[in-house]
Amino acid sequence: MRHQKGGNRLSRNRSLLRATLRDLAKATLIEQRICTTSAKAKEARRLVEKLITLGKKDTLAARRAAFAVLCDHSLVSQLFKETAPRFKNRQGGYTRIIPYMQRSGDNAAMVFLELTEKNKEIISKLKSKDAAKAEATDESAVSEAQTKPVAEGKAEHSKADVKTAAKPKKAGGGVRKMFQRKAGAE
Repeated sequence: MRHQKGGNRLSRNRSLLRATLRDLAKATLIEQRICTTSAKAKEARRLVEKLITLGKKDTLAARRAAFAVLCDHSLVSQLFKETAPRFKNRQGGYTRIIPYMQRSGDNAAMVFLELTEKNKEIISKLKSKDAAKAEATDESAVSEAQTKPVAEGKAEHSKADVKTAAKPKKAGGGVRKMFQRKAGAE
C-alpha cells in the first residue's frame, strides 16, 4: 500500500525528482516567474510555499532547513530578507499558476508559476503605436548610419572585385563524400 506517498514522481527517481524541484524552486524565487509544464509547476508550488513559510519564521533552524533544500546561502538570505517579508500579512497562497499554451512537440500544457507579490514588474507595458513607429524610425536611421563607409581615404571595392573574391570551401563534404568509392581501392 502507498500510504503517505502523495505527489507526482514526474517519471524520475527520488534524487532526480529532488534536484528538479529544487531547481524549479530556486528559479521561482530568483526570477519570480517561470514557465514550465503543469505537472512540474504543481509539484514545485508545494515546495516554494513551504520555503516562504519557513522564511516568515526567521529563526536559525528555519534558515538551516531552507538551506538544506536550496543549497545556496545568498538565495536563503534573499528569501528571509526580501521575499518572505512581502508575504507577512498573507496566510498562504504565495504562488499562482497561470495557463499559457500547449508545447509544440509533445503537446504538454505549459504554465507560468509566479509569486503573487513581486518586487519588480515582469510584464512590460504595451507600447503605443506612435512610440513603436518612432522607435522603428530611430533604428532605421542608426542602421543606415552604420552601413555608410567611415574612412574616406580608403579605396572602395567594385562589384567585380567582390564577385571574383575566393569563397571559402565548406568543411567536411557531407555524407555522400564519406560513402564514395575511392579510385585506387578496388
